[in-house]
Amino acid sequence: MIKILIADDHMVVRKGLKQIIQEQPDMYVGGEASDGQEVLNLVYREEWDVIILDISLPLRNGLEVLQAVRQFRPELPVLVLSVYSEEQYGLRMLRSGAAGYMNKECALDQLIAAIHKVVNGGRYVSPVLAERLAFSASRDFTRAQHEYLSNREYDVLVLMGSGKATKEIAQMLSLSVKTVSTYRSRILEKLGLQNNAELIRYVIDHQLLEVPFRGSEEREYQHAQSRQIGLKQNNAVDRNI
Repeated sequence: MIKILIADDHMVVRKGLKQIIQEQPDMYVGGEASDGQEVLNLVYREEWDVIILDISLPLRNGLEVLQAVRQFRPELPVLVLSVYSEEQYGLRMLRSGAAGYMNKECALDQLIAAIHKVVNGGRYVSPVLAERLAFSASRDFTRAQHEYLSNREYDVLVLMGSGKATKEIAQMLSLSVKTVSTYRSRILEKLGLQNNAELIRYVIDHQLLEVPFRGSEEREYQHAQSRQIGLKQNNAVDRNI
């Protein structure tokens, strides 16, 4: 039996995933985590066959959790399941050691197939992400400047590009305001930008945001994505009746 750890800060998402997985004869949910630190505590205490990991987690985000897991349990596959598109985070997560990356709008059979593949030592790559990987492997491919940023710098770039203030970003990433300001300076220098206006334009031009999240809109959007998993699961059941 495949023992799965689900890491997502939305209870609706965790419940939907658990219902889907419980219908499979060869897998079960052995634990759930609602924040990044809880994920790591469970990984340190117990053995797992695979982690289904969201990026947007409190305390420690998905990128930080992934890096910590790779150091402590490098053989443990991590399948990232996120509201963010493959273009936005897929390559970065794979380069950080994820065994696969999927958008939460994926079909249920794709999710189950992905779990089986990564547990058996493979990597799951969607057609969209496969195309990106093919381009990145090409000799003629030139990586965008933001792809050279560190994971934390990229987080700050995306949040600033969405219009969030330095103090708000500091709270979201559990950093000091001074540290966020330092990251901002590094980002501007690495991208050859002069100010926040140019930074926001860069984020928009490179389509690093699917939705211009502001305040409660981010939470509403993620709740909508959470409900979709439940709806898809119900639709799958209806088709089988």
